[in-house]
Amino acid sequence: MSHVAATDLVDAAVQLMRAGQWTAATDLLTAAHTDDPAERRTLALALAEVAVDQDFAQQTDHASAALAVAEQLSDDSSTWDLELLKLRKDYGTALFGSPTGAAGLADRARRLIAQAPDDRRRGTVSFWAGVMADNLLNRPDEAFAHYTTALELGEKTDDKLLTSYALRHLGDHAHTAGDLALARQHWERSTELRQQVGHLLGALAQQTLLAVLLRDEGDLAGARALATEVNRWARQVPIPSLVQQTGDLMTLSC
Repeated sequence: MSHVAATDLVDAAVQLMRAGQWTAATDLLTAAHTDDPAERRTLALALAEVAVDQDFAQQTDHASAALAVAEQLSDDSSTWDLELLKLRKDYGTALFGSPTGAAGLADRARRLIAQAPDDRRRGTVSFWAGVMADNLLNRPDEAFAHYTTALELGEKTDDKLLTSYALRHLGDHAHTAGDLALARQHWERSTELRQQVGHLLGALAQQTLLAVLLRDEGDLAGARALATEVNRWARQVPIPSLVQQTGDLMTLSC
């Protein structure tokens, strides 16, 4: 660690994580050695973030151990970020498993919103509160309000990934309401933002939604073609949920 700062390693690991290279990101961070408590804390928190991200994408369970290590090293400066990672992990578990305790997750999200150290973090946890309201609690109006806040704060802080998240889900609300033009506007911009920051899973997830939109617009051949290419990418990473979603779209018949 005498030649490379922990923050520089974390920045590199984040780029690998966004590219779907979770093992490489983990290896990079675990190869670092330092006696500085602050740098050890920074590295442990980054390792936990990579693990939480991988678990959500691939429905694995790497984060439990990583979160435990990060908690051992945490202090007041890292408590909020660690609690958000725990919330994200627990949301993924509820989403892909049992939604038991969803109300408790929402309460935790509201506390983190109130305690957020800055606008970017408040926007981030507002987004997660939105998906919990949407996907676990069936509260679409509450979810829409959270997404709107996330979009405003994402744009205010120039957080492209947060902005893309909010646009994806606001687009989903427009799609559900039958406003395909607004859904396309939101989903195309979300896709472009994710491409800008090199977020492979995010861009592929957005292209899957664009394939759904092509289907709903009546372009079945276009939907199949886009779904086929996304499916090819998703099988290589792999991202099981996208393999399944695009597989369904690939069977569309004219």
